[in-house]
Amino acid sequence: MKGLTGMGKIQKQFRQSTGLSPYIWMFLSILPFYFIFQTPAVLEGVFGVLLVIGFFLSYVLSFSSRGWMIYVGLGIQLGISVLLSFFFGYVYFYLLIAYFIGQLMQKSAFITFYSILIPVKVISSYYAFITFEILQIQLPFLLLSTVAVILLPVNTYSKLKEERLEDQLAFANQKIAELIKLEERERISRDLHDTLGQKLSMIGIKSELAAKLVSKNHERAEEEIKEVQQTARSALKELRELVADMRLSRLTEEVERVKQLLDAAGIHYTITGEHDFPESLSRSDHIISMCLKEAVNNVVRHSHAKKCAITIRQEPEEVSIIVEDNGKGLPGHSDIRYGGGLQGMKERLQAIDGTLDIQSNNGTSLTMRIPTGIRSEKEGE
Repeated sequence: MKGLTGMGKIQKQFRQSTGLSPYIWMFLSILPFYFIFQTPAVLEGVFGVLLVIGFFLSYVLSFSSRGWMIYVGLGIQLGISVLLSFFFGYVYFYLLIAYFIGQLMQKSAFITFYSILIPVKVISSYYAFITFEILQIQLPFLLLSTVAVILLPVNTYSKLKEERLEDQLAFANQKIAELIKLEERERISRDLHDTLGQKLSMIGIKSELAAKLVSKNHERAEEEIKEVQQTARSALKELRELVADMRLSRLTEEVERVKQLLDAAGIHYTITGEHDFPESLSRSDHIISMCLKEAVNNVVRHSHAKKCAITIRQEPEEVSIIVEDNGKGLPGHSDIRYGGGLQGMKERLQAIDGTLDIQSNNGTSLTMRIPTGIRSEKEGE
């Protein structure tokens, strides 16, 4: 078995370096001498042997070369084949040249050498047929070799082109798979950030409130501590659900959590508009809810606002959500930078062809727009 495996490796290496099976090479290496030894002249015989050796050396070197050396080698092979045809009537090296031309990657080079090969092969075969009697009894083989020389380059070129396209497609699919994994990791990272961020913000606010009330209103402080415990359990449960199956959030559910968060922060709020999306927009619903969560987290943690207004508008071609507060606004609002959570929101919205617009004037106004028509078509695919 080891001997067979070793032989298989040798054959594979031979094919990679020459392009053909060693058995075909053995046959084609012996065949030309049958024609050469038909001549009684010693010098002509030596000349023929040298031509055969030169052809095989040129073929092997050309097959393993790159750039212009390939075309020089092909020219040498064509010249040797013409000489063998005119002096000895041997026309079967054109089969090797036809196979080699089919291996050319550049379309212009393939067309050029193919256009040269066909008339040279036909003229050489005709001359050899009318000159050498040995070919007249090999007419069927001569015709078959001519047809093979015409078809082999095209077939080989097409097959290799298809293989290269398949390799490129496989490489592209691999890259797409890697990008999908990367996008999924980023999405999970954002989901974890947004989910835990909201809950931890609520825990921090209620803990501070409980610390202030512990000396003034013991019973109220106990209630706040219980709510902290409940929020912590809720965060743990939501985290487990998120890791387990990345459950899609709905805007309706998120609105209720937003109300609890704003209540806990002591921020007066108003929420207007319909926030129940159809099932066809479930992915958009999830992303919008996560963006709303992050927007309200920013209001609670950074704005120092006393009021917050959330407006949800559903139109035939677009859904828009506006989150406004009367807080301190964003510093340097003329050149607003997307950092942290804002960058995550922007990336989420871009995934569903949405946009994020931020204005800072006597507070902050954040507007999310999602084209429902475009998204519906994509989700339906």
